[in-house]
Amino acid sequence: MAFLVDTIWRNARIATMSAGSRNYGIIEDGLIAAQDGRIAWVGAASEAPQFDAIHLHDLQGRWITPGLVDCHTHLVYGGNRALEFEQRLQGATYEEISRAGGGIVSTVRETRNATLEMLIYQATPRLESLMADGVTTIEIKSGYGLNVETEIKMLEAARALAEDHNIRVQTTFLGAHALPPEADGDSDAYIQQVCEEQLPAVAAAGLADAVDAFCEGIGFSNDQTRRVFEAARVHGLPVKLHAEQLSNLGGAALAAEFGGLSADHLEYVDEPGIEAMVKAGTVAVILPGAFYFLRDTHVPPVDLMRKHGVPMALASDSNPGSSPMGSLLLALNMACTLFHMTPVEALASVTCNGAAALGLQDETGSVEVGKACDLAVWDIEHPAELSYTIGLNRLHMRVWNGLVEYKTSGLTS
Repeated sequence: MAFLVDTIWRNARIATMSAGSRNYGIIEDGLIAAQDGRIAWVGAASEAPQFDAIHLHDLQGRWITPGLVDCHTHLVYGGNRALEFEQRLQGATYEEISRAGGGIVSTVRETRNATLEMLIYQATPRLESLMADGVTTIEIKSGYGLNVETEIKMLEAARALAEDHNIRVQTTFLGAHALPPEADGDSDAYIQQVCEEQLPAVAAAGLADAVDAFCEGIGFSNDQTRRVFEAARVHGLPVKLHAEQLSNLGGAALAAEFGGLSADHLEYVDEPGIEAMVKAGTVAVILPGAFYFLRDTHVPPVDLMRKHGVPMALASDSNPGSSPMGSLLLALNMACTLFHMTPVEALASVTCNGAAALGLQDETGSVEVGKACDLAVWDIEHPAELSYTIGLNRLHMRVWNGLVEYKTSGLTS
């Protein structure tokens, strides 16, 4: 008796990337069966039961990985800062640009002035560029509004992108990103507004899956971040944190104390911070795009993370000021080249560990029975090629919740 399923992919080599698997979790001559958008069966074709399928894809030896996860982006914003980039290359300092109305203040101004429709329009090519890299799950933060109205508008735009595209979008409220001009330097008063006005409004609208903050000397203090996390806890929202990017304020340990999904950047994290993250199950999210774009020289302690077994994720950190990057595959190469990660670590960082950084490890991030059928099919000879090549995208097929998109045509089936 044959089992009827929606779709079968056969004659494939599969890198399952299941948590704890070694050497990519490879299955040779593999077969995947999907039903109702979920993976119904995966394994060697010789061990498969008899299936009948509505859609059958013979992959002719191509590789399948999980659909990629970009777990840290600032994809929705108004305008861009290309002219400031040019000014910096001509010798202008960040302080000079900021005094002239540039920097993050300029992005806040453009984002506040943009309509919801304009934010969606501007973010769409950025999203589609990442999708073309095989991304099937993405996190999008707010944080360029810094008032109730615009923070909500940004999160609404992120949710609208999910409605218009075959992709899973997780939204994160980042009101504690920077100090708005009207705060007149009073960071405590602004944090009170974040906790008592912005966050309750966002939570009431059901627009956030998590809460983030920027804990840094040029951002907010450890104590101020704690207040934001306590408010998030009141509203039942998990937390994430921009931590230890420019200095060590103990942000990683603070995120771990609150059971944070992730601590991100981490160039200056120390061993106690890493140990706290391991105990809490907090994922270390490494962002090579910002490291490269800002010409940083302080490398995140990947060896120390390996030593303690903290799960490492990578992300594009797509944003207008420090990582205007539209390729998650490029982040893999950067992490291997700049931080000495291995290709298998890099791929795990944008699959199973990237999913864990969003609290979605039971839903996506690996090719396992019961999970969403999120797949990327590649014209490659080995998964290491995904980290090895620069600017060469070998994606053949992208699958989200069982829906197939071909790179060459963009058509779904």
